[in-house]
Amino acid sequence: MFRKILIANRGEIACRVIRTCRRLGIATVAVHSEADERALHVRMADEAVAIGGAAAADSYLVAERIIAAARDTGAEAVHPGYGFLSEKADFARRLEAAGIAFIGPGADAIAAMGDKIESKKLAHAAGVSTVPGHLDVIADEAEAVRIASAIGYPVMIKASAGGGGKGMRIARSDAEAEEGFRSARSEARSSFADDRVFIEKYVEEPRHIEIQVLADAHGNVVHLGERECSIQRRHQKVIEEAPSPFLDEATRQAMGAQAVALAQAVGYRSAGTVEFIVDKDRNFYFLEMNTRLQVEHPVTEAVTGLDLVEEMIRGAAGETLRIRQEDVRMTGWALEARVYAEDPYRSFLPSIGRVVRYRPPVGEGIRVDTGIYEGAEISVHYDPMIAKLVAFGPDRATATDRLLTALDAYEIGGVTHNVGFLSAVLARQRFRDGRLTTNYIAEEFPGGFAGAELSPTVRRHLAAVAAFLQSVAAARDGAVSGQLPGRRHVAATDWRVVDGDAENAASVRLDEAGGTVALDGAALRIDADWQPGQSLFRGTVGGQAMTVQVARERMGWRLSHGGVVLGLRVLAPRVAELARLMPVKAAADMSRFLLSPMPGLLSQVLVQEGQDVKDGDPLAVVEAMKMENILRAVRDGRIARVHAEAGASLSVDQKILEFE
Repeated sequence: MFRKILIANRGEIACRVIRTCRRLGIATVAVHSEADERALHVRMADEAVAIGGAAAADSYLVAERIIAAARDTGAEAVHPGYGFLSEKADFARRLEAAGIAFIGPGADAIAAMGDKIESKKLAHAAGVSTVPGHLDVIADEAEAVRIASAIGYPVMIKASAGGGGKGMRIARSDAEAEEGFRSARSEARSSFADDRVFIEKYVEEPRHIEIQVLADAHGNVVHLGERECSIQRRHQKVIEEAPSPFLDEATRQAMGAQAVALAQAVGYRSAGTVEFIVDKDRNFYFLEMNTRLQVEHPVTEAVTGLDLVEEMIRGAAGETLRIRQEDVRMTGWALEARVYAEDPYRSFLPSIGRVVRYRPPVGEGIRVDTGIYEGAEISVHYDPMIAKLVAFGPDRATATDRLLTALDAYEIGGVTHNVGFLSAVLARQRFRDGRLTTNYIAEEFPGGFAGAELSPTVRRHLAAVAAFLQSVAAARDGAVSGQLPGRRHVAATDWRVVDGDAENAASVRLDEAGGTVALDGAALRIDADWQPGQSLFRGTVGGQAMTVQVARERMGWRLSHGGVVLGLRVLAPRVAELARLMPVKAAADMSRFLLSPMPGLLSQVLVQEGQDVKDGDPLAVVEAMKMENILRAVRDGRIARVHAEAGASLSVDQKILEFE
């Protein structure tokens, strides 16, 4: 076993590897960029080495600096995590030449599976079912259109060296194939320094289901069952679960057998994932093999009881697999939600800044893998993931309920996040029924995310909670200030709870065990031990358990529950009458401006002053998190003024163009 391991990564995956190393008694070395000097993984490791500037290209992607750090600290092995250098065959070879173990597969297997064109050819030769397509490199847009037409639309255009949803486009026409090829190649060049792309048939009503494999250097390979990763946005996974609610045992075994066959064909060792696309009739086709640990590996760990990082470390140390295929059992159900610093209300654009409040949830079956702490920075230089929230239970319904409760209790302040969106995804009946495809989000939120839906019952319960909070807070305020000798403060019990223009009258009566709220004449029993200053309300309302994030505002409360944030004013009756007479301030008209929807680099301005544009015309390209975002005209018009030039660093809502 190794005595010291260097983790060539950052964020939550670096922290996760460190936790396993601690349990095994292995010393750890963290590497960090200038931007990550105070990051959590740096705090957790036994040693830390600075390796360069904030940009990944100046630090986490510079192999020689990481190898030098391993040498200087005496690390015997390097765990690459995922992303960065984790699937670079040259990095694995250079470590081997330096006498440092690579905790992952051999360089030849990485090279074979890292090229998506060659990997499909190898998979076909190994008897693995593959998607129909053109696996050779495509020269230009014209050839891309010819190939796509021959395969038959829709098609998927994919970067050969791609991953994480980058360099991928769906085309349903010649025009989309031409533009998609151009965009995919440009994005692939930027993200992977490799602009080769290929085209394959896009399977309608697809499910994304992957098989986890584990192999040692002695030829032993097992699979650990499947993960359902169909809920995706822009080809990036949002919710993952194990097992899949769709597979039957026969399909599971067939997919597992093919995954094992592919791993054996390339002489694989360590943990890896074979990804398949599955149609509505359970026909499955090989997509790619990820030669690293997957982001969603915790759900497999939850249902198998294995620590995949430990198994990777033991395998890299030359140990034989400790389990056989017949030993693998999937017990219970696990779900993972990816919590990101992004704005679901603005097309999921990344959010950056300081995390001023961070309180991850706790509870039975809950696991949080994070690289964030209160006071940490979300940087423009890296992926904006905050955490992976995992819920485990004896069955899918229990795991789902636990995950929803945990999301309600997840407190994040200072940056915009997607917790409300995750709650909305899980709350749909379609999710409960397990009717999933990779089109789930596009079909369930066709116009984009505009907020979760609250039933009238839950909305009434939240109004009752607001009145309850107000009564408890008012009683506390009266007890600690403004008292006169011989006088006793009597807290008000009659309030008006105002949600926008809708008004509900609530009469509140409290007793020692909790409170009874009469809301529009209907009594609701509230049992909770909430006290002023607490940010979470946990209790029952009308006999139903509720977890609500609460924040006091000037005239009421801001309540977060079920993916919705409600600002409820709790007013005395006369004050409510007068408040209805107050005029509403009109918002400033910014419709004549093209504003930057995110912080990022303005890489291109595609129009000039005086130019006429049509609805849908591309106007500018903004790069953020290595993703290209094309901003288009939403109406016909003429460009009056260009406010920002190509190469400018933009903030959110900064003016780029102005229309006449």
